[in-house]
Amino acid sequence: MLMSAEPHSSADAAEHHNAIAELSHDFRLANGRLARRLRQERVDNELTASQFSALGALFVEGALTLRALSERERVTPPSMSRTVNALVSAGLAHRAASSDDGRKVELTATEAGLKLMRETRNRRDAWLAQRVTTLSDEQRKVLAEATVIMRGLANS
Repeated sequence: MLMSAEPHSSADAAEHHNAIAELSHDFRLANGRLARRLRQERVDNELTASQFSALGALFVEGALTLRALSERERVTPPSMSRTVNALVSAGLAHRAASSDDGRKVELTATEAGLKLMRETRNRRDAWLAQRVTTLSDEQRKVLAEATVIMRGLANS
């Protein structure tokens, strides 16, 4: 495709902006619906979405300080403290003095927390894999490429 060296007209620019806005809107809706559907595929428990997300961070990252967990989850330390208190009370997370700095507390998932996360991951992966198998080879290739793009958007 050859690009014109001439500047776009304001009508072209407006059309381009509208197309990006519409794509962004449609993508956000589809992504939200998929995320909600995948959240349904978790092991039955009474965790809030915030508690489950924090436990998931400990599952993926391993030991984290309260500050690091707060930053990763993009919440304030006092809010994360309440979340962690609930996880500790439920026997899903553990607090211990940091091996590097005794003044800091490290948080880890307990074996029960790890088990809950593994079972949930397996359920979600199985649900999604079942649907991905119905896609054509070309659709799976596009999905793989989109996954890289989505990861980049999420990390920006």
